[in-house]
Amino acid sequence: MSDSIVIHLREWQRRSPGQSPGDPLEGLRLANAADRALAARLTSEGVLVVRELARGLEIETTSYVGKLRLGALTVTIAPKLGREPFARLFRHAYRLRELRTMPTAPFSAGGSLFEDLLPSQLLAEAGELLARGLDRRYVAVEESLSSPRGRIDMSRIAREGGVLRGSLPCRHHLRLADCLLNQVLLGGLHLAAGMALDRALKIELRRLADALAVSVRKRPLHRQLVTQAEQGLDRMAAAYAPALTLIGLLLDGEAPALEDSDEPFVLPGFLLDMNRFFQRLLERFLEDNLEGCGVMKEQALKDLMRYAPGENPRRRRAPRPRPDFAVRTPDGKSLLLDAKYRDLWERELPRDMLYQLAMYALSQPRGGVATILYPTAANEARPARIELGDPLDGWGRASIVLQPVHLEELDRVIAGGRETARERGEMARRMVFGRAEQQHEREMQLPLP
Repeated sequence: MSDSIVIHLREWQRRSPGQSPGDPLEGLRLANAADRALAARLTSEGVLVVRELARGLEIETTSYVGKLRLGALTVTIAPKLGREPFARLFRHAYRLRELRTMPTAPFSAGGSLFEDLLPSQLLAEAGELLARGLDRRYVAVEESLSSPRGRIDMSRIAREGGVLRGSLPCRHHLRLADCLLNQVLLGGLHLAAGMALDRALKIELRRLADALAVSVRKRPLHRQLVTQAEQGLDRMAAAYAPALTLIGLLLDGEAPALEDSDEPFVLPGFLLDMNRFFQRLLERFLEDNLEGCGVMKEQALKDLMRYAPGENPRRRRAPRPRPDFAVRTPDGKSLLLDAKYRDLWERELPRDMLYQLAMYALSQPRGGVATILYPTAANEARPARIELGDPLDGWGRASIVLQPVHLEELDRVIAGGRETARERGEMARRMVFGRAEQQHEREMQLPLP
């Protein structure tokens, strides 16, 4: 089938063939073995479920949003949250600046949001870096100099049979802009220019890349190079952190590193895992607004599991579960929380999530609580609690709290700035302490006998 077919979906949505008259999925088949292999990989990794039925193709989306090509079929997946609120929360999560370079950039719907949003943000960050002055680092240079400086390369002189001309081979260091940070930035600008859909945005990205290329050489860009640049950040180069984060997101969107895969999965399109975004958003929100408490990210639970002594023939490491967040209260207690990008008000709690949180809750002393933070757009969504019992002591051994995070409310209190600072604090405490703190507050307000 030569004609391109485009379908528009939202996250966590199923589209079956024949749902409407003239449905393009009805009678559609995957054209070749390569498309079937891609569909099988997408389905097994939980990125996008593709089923070939007798009457056509069935598509079911998960937590990934963006745009993907599957043969003649293009699937665009948009987040449930509106474009402007999502862009605002996205900037907040990754500590990005407000867009000023191209305020009218068309963050289009239908799956193309990220193909303009991320490049536009990178353009703003890179433009600010160039305006402030590029970071310069001392780089080792080897060259022959008539006026020697640095260290003379005696071994090279010996290999060449002595000094044969009026210069000496030297190794010295120059403070240059052609360093790893700027090489990654240049590669990121080229990557963003190739992704952007808006023509004016492409031109601005290429213009900035050309200005940077005057003093910086281009290197092949890959995830390990970005990680190396991030690890080398110091106080003098802290301003590069947002740009490196964006470049990493651009690379991950084209080749996401999936949990069950050793190698990145190269996609014919761009997808963003909303699970990672939601976790990053909550991490920053809690760090900024949960006063008096320490927020630790993905801290391994020690002494929870181990191989029995003498019964680990493959000498493997003991499993060490890592909750997304551990909150340390002023009285020394630790609360475990996990961010799950699945609306548990509208959808059932999967068994794997239940068992994972049950393990976190049971790892604590009696009465321990583990909380699932999940996003929802339903105003009526309320917390739910699952009690874990003990066959001997009855109920109350531990409990799991399903705590909704109302995204529209979260966007409102973040956008409100100083005026909503108190509401942000209350919302952060509600996420972590939930009904326990509300009950405590009610008890504190009761009149003394």
